[in-house]
Amino acid sequence: MSSSRSGYHHGDLAHALEAAAMQLLAEKPAGEISLREVARAADVSHNAPYHHFSDRRGLLKVLAERSMADLVAAVREAIEGAGDPRAAVIEGGGAYIRYAVEHPHGFDVIYDPTVCIPGEPSETMAPLIDELEELLSEASVAAGLDGDTGVIGVWGLAHGLGTLCAAGHFTLDAALAASADALTRMLPR
Repeated sequence: MSSSRSGYHHGDLAHALEAAAMQLLAEKPAGEISLREVARAADVSHNAPYHHFSDRRGLLKVLAERSMADLVAAVREAIEGAGDPRAAVIEGGGAYIRYAVEHPHGFDVIYDPTVCIPGEPSETMAPLIDELEELLSEASVAAGLDGDTGVIGVWGLAHGLGTLCAAGHFTLDAALAASADALTRMLPR
């Protein structure tokens, strides 16, 4: 291909479009990203995104799925790198908050109920949600919390602090300190 609109190798259209979309998501909210803009960013024709995304909602679903995969990886890495069960809960919560602050648009699209409809996740999103719940649940139980209420408490605390911090209500350091303090108080001695 010698066209100036061949910024990808044959067969890599999906990767080029997703990479361009994720780069745009780093800069602006998902709701402001259009398929045409993704095409321009990927240096492909304006119709090319329709070969990969069924429509704009399809684009948003992929952005949410890719963002959730990144969030799960960050939480998993933090939990696995912790020295003991109590630290795993605190570090896992901290990774969740850090992701919300460092990737606010990705975090927002994960939890946008018009993109990932509660109770109706996509085939790609469902196992990611399950894995996040399992990571938080296993860490909570290992640290001595009840499985169901423990994961709700840990997830709710991290999500709330991450959302408020990403919105600028307090600093990341303050959110991480508040999370560590609250989680330490929640965990049995």
